[in-house]
Amino acid sequence: MVTHAETMDLDRTRALWRQIAAEIIRRIKDGTYPPGSRVPSTLEIAQEFGVVNATAAKAMRHVREQGWTRGEVGLGTFVVDSLPPSPEAESAS
Repeated sequence: MVTHAETMDLDRTRALWRQIAAEIIRRIKDGTYPPGSRVPSTLEIAQEFGVVNATAAKAMRHVREQGWTRGEVGLGTFVVDSLPPSPEAESAS
């Protein structure tokens, strides 16, 4: 199992779920999680980033709501086949 925990230090003064969601989206964009591939479960995300399951679930829900992933009942969460357009000023909020 590949772990990316060493590549990202969370800023504990900012919303953790937003940082995790941004990292998952970054991995989708850079091909770490290519279209059609399974993304880690909420439990795996929680363990990797050292957060509680609720925080990981909120991050993954945001990723799904932004159109990057889709859920398959009983199978897991997968990257969508057709990635959404990426606004240039994503972090301008």
